[in-house]
Amino acid sequence: MNKVILIGRLTKDPELRYTGSNRAVTQITVAVNRTFTNQNGEREADFINVVIWDKQAENVAKYLTKGRLVAVEGRIQTRNYDNNEGKKVYVTEVVALSVQFLESKGSNTNVNNSSNPFDNMVDTPNTYAPIDEPSKQNETVDVSKDPFESFGQSIDLSDDDLPF
Repeated sequence: MNKVILIGRLTKDPELRYTGSNRAVTQITVAVNRTFTNQNGEREADFINVVIWDKQAENVAKYLTKGRLVAVEGRIQTRNYDNNEGKKVYVTEVVALSVQFLESKGSNTNVNNSSNPFDNMVDTPNTYAPIDEPSKQNETVDVSKDPFESFGQSIDLSDDDLPF
């Protein structure tokens, strides 16, 4: 299985290009913080190259800018080529299958004030939501009220109706 999920910030504005067969392609670099600190107590980041194709490439180039927080799902790909000096160059990159924008356009105003892209995030099951958006984690539900009361008549069940 070859699957990658990254959450990080763009290091520069995406640049949209088109191949000879008129296929849209955008390359971005995503800065992803490591989960640990170095010997000096500083958090380091990895800079991951990502390739995005077709309509998604156009959307990324149109709506994302440097510093924006994104989630990338894709696969790792390796390739090689000979450079101008005749030396073989090896490239490892992520080919994106999905790119999700994790914050609204105006919410990255504090990007330069923090070295950790996760400082403005709240960890909720299966999602990441910015702190300044209301979280549904703290909502209360009145469990004493019958959720089916608006359906009208009650349903009578006997033990014979149950499959177990």
